[in-house]
Amino acid sequence: MARIRVGLLPSASFMVGNQPVPKYADQEKTQFAVDRESGQRLFTVTLFFMEDDRAEAMKITVPENGLPNGLKPGMPVMPVELFATPWARIFNGSLSDGIAYRAERLDLVGGPASAAEAA
Repeated sequence: MARIRVGLLPSASFMVGNQPVPKYADQEKTQFAVDRESGQRLFTVTLFFMEDDRAEAMKITVPENGLPNGLKPGMPVMPVELFATPWARIFNGSLSDGIAYRAERLDLVGGPASAAEAA
């Protein structure tokens, strides 16, 4: 599967849309999905990507250690090492396709939390 690095323009910004939701490896939701390399649990976060005069909701998968403490809806963040992976599958005779997004971590942008980290 092709992974494509997503290059972001300086004018792009992201805002958290929901609390991180755990990903599961099975439909019964008995096994957490984990990163193959680090073994960290994976979470999905909806981010609102804003650029110029438009906004788009994106679901991004992030390992547990890549989520900043105190992450809440409305907080400005920046995904680090963001990749897109196109996918397609046939289910019950119908084609489904899309793009899966994955980031190494989310960094807080501005505000007291990131100012304290810089000190």
